Amino acid sequence: MVLSAAIRKFLLTLHVICSLGWAGSVAVFVVLDIAAQRGDQPELARLLWLGLGATVWSLLVPLALGSLLTGTVLALGTKWGLFQHYWVLLKLVLTLVATAVLVLYTNTIAPLAKMAADPALSDTHMPSALLHTGGALVVLVLATILAVYKPRGMTRYGQRRQRKTGIPAAR
Repeated sequence: MVLSAAIRKFLLTLHVICSLGWAGSVAVFVVLDIAAQRGDQPELARLLWLGLGATVWSLLVPLALGSLLTGTVLALGTKWGLFQHYWVLLKLVLTLVATAVLVLYTNTIAPLAKMAADPALSDTHMPSALLHTGGALVVLVLATILAVYKPRGMTRYGQRRQRKTGIPAAR
């Protein structure tokens, strides 16, 4: 499958918007979490969980799925291929893992967001989400670096395919 130039550019634009939107959203939660942990303002921790609760299914998960879907279609529809280059394969694995962790983590976010919204529990200490949000940000930045630098190296599948078709590798 080869995408036309117009469709490829559209999908690439959508992929960049989804990917960087996802990373930017996660970065906001990292900053909120750090501020909540450093200060003596418990309302920041509540704000973190309320924000996560409000945006996880309406923003974070759709951006993650959009990034995963557009990246996969772009890989399949361009010279890079999905399994031919290590950087594409690694980026796919990173995105799959980050999306899976996000979806699984929603089971933790929902009850904590409910707790944060309950005024009767205003003195309750809210836990940190920094392990998940910080880890997600590192993974998303790594995926972005891979997309920009595209380190060389073809998988065995890519090498066999290149020999079979006689088409030089994408650089």
